[in-house]
Amino acid sequence: MRTLLRLWPYVRPVRARLFTAAGVAVTASCLGLLIPLVLKWMVDGPVAARDPGGVWLGGGLLLLLGLTEAGLFGLRRWLVARPLAGVEAAMRANLYGRLQRLPVAFHDRWPSGQLLSRATTDLQLLRMFLAFPLTFLLVNSVTILVGCAILLSQQWTLGLVLLGPVLPLVVLCSLFEARYSLAARTARDQVGDLTTVVEEGVLGIRVVKGFGRHRSQARAFRELSHKLRGTELYKARLLAGLLAVIMTLPELALGTALVLGTLQVAEGTLSAGTLVAFLSTALALRWPVESIGFLLAMSQDSATATERHFEVVDTPLPRDAAAADGTASTAGRAGPAPAPASRPLPGSVPDGNRPPGETTPGRSRGGAPSPSLSGAPEGGLRFEGVEFRYPDAPAGTPATLRGVDLHIRPGETMALVGATGSGKTTLTALVPRLYEVTGGRITLDGTDITRLPRTRLRELIAVAFEDPTLFSATVGENVLMGADGAGEEELDRALEVAQAEFAHALPHGVRTQVGEQGLSLSGGQRQRLALARAVVGQPRFLVLDDPLSALDVHTEALVEAALRRILSGTTALVVAHRPSTVLLADRVALLSGGRITAVGTHQELLRSDPEYRTLMSGDPQDPASGDATPAGGPHGGAHGTGPGGETTGGPPGTASPTRRGPAGADGGTPR
Repeated sequence: MRTLLRLWPYVRPVRARLFTAAGVAVTASCLGLLIPLVLKWMVDGPVAARDPGGVWLGGGLLLLLGLTEAGLFGLRRWLVARPLAGVEAAMRANLYGRLQRLPVAFHDRWPSGQLLSRATTDLQLLRMFLAFPLTFLLVNSVTILVGCAILLSQQWTLGLVLLGPVLPLVVLCSLFEARYSLAARTARDQVGDLTTVVEEGVLGIRVVKGFGRHRSQARAFRELSHKLRGTELYKARLLAGLLAVIMTLPELALGTALVLGTLQVAEGTLSAGTLVAFLSTALALRWPVESIGFLLAMSQDSATATERHFEVVDTPLPRDAAAADGTASTAGRAGPAPAPASRPLPGSVPDGNRPPGETTPGRSRGGAPSPSLSGAPEGGLRFEGVEFRYPDAPAGTPATLRGVDLHIRPGETMALVGATGSGKTTLTALVPRLYEVTGGRITLDGTDITRLPRTRLRELIAVAFEDPTLFSATVGENVLMGADGAGEEELDRALEVAQAEFAHALPHGVRTQVGEQGLSLSGGQRQRLALARAVVGQPRFLVLDDPLSALDVHTEALVEAALRRILSGTTALVVAHRPSTVLLADRVALLSGGRITAVGTHQELLRSDPEYRTLMSGDPQDPASGDATPAGGPHGGAHGTGPGGETTGGPPGTASPTRRGPAGADGGTPR
């Protein structure tokens, strides 16, 4: 009950209707107890006196009581249906809002199927509990107490006989609750595991079919299904044992009372009408007593669902996210609230979340940088002694990033290069605070990112990930997620920059719905749409994690040419694996062993750093000569460097003009 009481904050806004419904149900149930009293009057009165008129009157009273009882129970159901649907919706909205605000590290630890089952089947159980068991635990308790009082008032000796099984039933119910609670928790967790298997099988259907693994996936599903079946059968056995005792003991007591009452009627110490009323009252109490096991089982399942719900809701939020969280910031505090949109479509963020006068994220009306950042001389994007260790990393393992120092000047593009597993993606995830640094700090124009509200930080920074995620929405909605308030003009410009103009040729143009995860598109198309989403808002800071990996060489060249125009006014960090992507940058940083080991232009690092030269050439035996030219990397010689630093051998359009950083600062070296 302590667990279930946590539902009160959600129920409180609709408590008036729930209390009214409970009162109506108690009244209806107690009306049913009047029927035995009418029967007593009929047997001892009109029946004994052979008065047909009295019998008809008694029959009419019985009919009226029955109809009134049925009508009141119907009214109870009408009273609770709408508000409890609202409670379920509010809890689901609160859970979804909390999931959106919890850090990425939380989602790394939790299987998605467990979260899905909490947001669906668990909440359905809670609604059913509030609609039926919660009310009838009260109704049946009151009915049993009133019925026992009537029994004792009619014939106290027979009443004590019927109350004999009470103590054994109390002990049995306590034992049942302890065992059933463990089984209920196991079953709910197994449902979550099963949901995870189904979700992974559906999302990864191409891999499953491509490798012919449908049998092994089906086998894994069957094994989990059999485990869940075994748990549910164990629950059924527990409930069956409880119901057997609950039904047997009262029936034995009722049989004993019947025999004793018949003897008393035969001896003349008890009237026949009293015995009929006594037995009718006892029979009317059969359902409230026999339902105890069923109601206890449903309540225990609901308590388990409540625990699982609040395991997520109670997870602490980052400090700034909790401050902006509203109703979801305190576990269980939210009452019925508007459900969030099913997906973050453009324009869904209220205007009040954006600084006054700002038209696009990170820019003021005149196109100048927003004044919210300090604009210090040491501006741009700076990493100062940044360290990071994943929360679930085994103790004693070295940190993923150790003492990273890097400065990307305002308006400069920095390429981040490193071997697979060196921490490049992790470093880029720290900038928008998808993960929190465990040491050091990151600043934007001199302002520590931890001092910026997350909403503001993510307006200033746009990201494009190597593995792009698209939502079940239109092409236009997916792109415009990158900027609130952006329209058709910004959409067309972003599609042009990302060379994603194929969207206009789709059956319904930019209003074409893409499938789940964008699987109806090719990998290169998904990546280009993700890039368009990153640049649509003309962000001040841009973080690109190998954004061109899925493109063919000709499309890559076109995208690079368009990106140069965008990057010329943006401070950007670009994870690069290809020499062609590196050539987009003013300078290059080499990440090795969790540290930045070298920073310079592409040409400087080719001459001075053997590791960088190896990464760019793909040849571990690459000569250490300062004039060495890379063999071409992933394109097999498509890109090289000729005299003076110009690019040679690439597709048309890949040659990069000389580009300088702001105010002629370092970065002016030709690349």
